[in-house]
Amino acid sequence: MSEVALSEYEIERNKPMPSFNHSIVQANLIIQIGSRYKNNYRVASELSLDLSDWPSVPDISIYPKKSLDLRNDIIAMTEPPLCVIEIISPSQTLNELIAKANDYFRHGVRSCWIVLLPLGNIYVFTSPDDYEIYRATETLRDPVLDISIPLKEVFE
Repeated sequence: MSEVALSEYEIERNKPMPSFNHSIVQANLIIQIGSRYKNNYRVASELSLDLSDWPSVPDISIYPKKSLDLRNDIIAMTEPPLCVIEIISPSQTLNELIAKANDYFRHGVRSCWIVLLPLGNIYVFTSPDDYEIYRATETLRDPVLDISIPLKEVFE
């Protein structure tokens, strides 16, 4: 069996290259959360995290609202986000993302969403063992962030 060479993107971020659907759903989530809750949260795309020497780059990170300091950028956040969102890529397995969610919780993240593109579902984990499943026609509710978003706006 031949191995597929990883791209520079995949090596640098230690994650698969996003697909078209992945990219669109990621942008839609950022728009929905960012526009509805801009007074409460900062929504970041592909932000490098270094949580207790565990590097990761979630698809989306959500932090409490904080001012931008354009003169002093942060290369890798050491403070855990309130929430991370991981969107499954065609080359990933659900087991990989569940293991990653467990790692996020171990490092102080309080909410983790796993987006299953082929099913149009989002799993909202509030701990490694507690989650709710939301379908593309439903309104997602995250009790940790105290937010809700209609998923038809995300999966269109």
